[in-house]
Amino acid sequence: MKTWKKRTKAVHAGIRRSQYNEVSEAIYLTQGFVYDTAEDAEARFIQAGEDEFIYARYGNPTIAMFEDRIAALEGAEAGFATASGMAAVNGALTSMLRAGDHVVSARALFGSCLYILEEVLTRYGVEVTFVDGTDLAAWEQAIRPDTKAVFFESISNPTLEVIDITAVSKLAHAVGATVIVDNVFATPVFSDAIAQGADVVVYSATKHIDGQGRALGGVILGTREFIRGTVEPYMKHTGGSMSPFTAWMMLKGLETIELRVRAQADTAQKLASALEADGALTNVIYPGLASHPQNALTQAQMGAGGTVLSVDAGTQEAAFKLLNKLEIVTISNNLGDAKSIATHPATTTHQRLPDDTKAMLGITPGLVRLSVGLEDPDDLLADLRAAIGQIG
Repeated sequence: MKTWKKRTKAVHAGIRRSQYNEVSEAIYLTQGFVYDTAEDAEARFIQAGEDEFIYARYGNPTIAMFEDRIAALEGAEAGFATASGMAAVNGALTSMLRAGDHVVSARALFGSCLYILEEVLTRYGVEVTFVDGTDLAAWEQAIRPDTKAVFFESISNPTLEVIDITAVSKLAHAVGATVIVDNVFATPVFSDAIAQGADVVVYSATKHIDGQGRALGGVILGTREFIRGTVEPYMKHTGGSMSPFTAWMMLKGLETIELRVRAQADTAQKLASALEADGALTNVIYPGLASHPQNALTQAQMGAGGTVLSVDAGTQEAAFKLLNKLEIVTISNNLGDAKSIATHPATTTHQRLPDDTKAMLGITPGLVRLSVGLEDPDDLLADLRAAIGQIG
């Protein structure tokens, strides 16, 4: 399997077939497992084997298939599937940190990630320093000999700043810090985060992995030692594990992820290029554009600009008019879906941020995040141009 390409791993990796040799992965809808003897039960609680399970909160055959498949796709040794993307972010950070530890994080983050770092971790005595994620000098200055971890989104939400994984990892590893990367916008298709230096990669499986808006899920990926020794004990005792049925849906999502994400990224590139050329908007932000400040890094790190672009209509009034005039694109707050989705971050996903923080992060009143789906590119472009043309 090590020689397989990602597209093949996404279909075949991690399969565990029962005695019936089914083609499609089986769903094991059970919360517990039976032991032949009391001695077998005792032995399993002391040390469960790779294909031995105790309780669904600890592990399940269907969930294990998903964990093994996404780990193979990412190039990680192991994974732990969680109930949501935020359960994965919280689990990756909280499982390894304790009072007195120091974390350095990029400032540009999804609102819920900011909440965990600003409110939850600091509440329990963890010191957090925020930096401009694109400024390597700021990382170098903030990382201390006692820094325990660094955290960042490889592409920030929603302003689409791209962070140099290799460079930041080198600075962190120089002091023995663990590098945790939220890689949702890069997707497993374009990601080489672990090869580029990340120790832990976190995904919201709700996004591109499911890709069809059906279920919440997440996954933490890393070394076997970190996943089994640090993450698993924390997650199994605090209850943030994925359900077997969700894991089965995510397995089905992985089978088509490369086809979907590459098509979405191609469309996003076409839309961003056309809208920038039109000149009707205040700004068009997309890592695949030559005008993007980290375009060269994007091409080296991912090879494509991803499935999300952001546009600035100038004012909140104009942004709302644009959103309300769209016919194909749906107003919602998810991303990575087969359906194109538009979001106004300042009043939804990042609403809780103070106005000065929004301004510092570039979350302007006119900013609209567009997650590109699987619709025909020409239809989407016509829909966007028509809506833009009506806002004045």
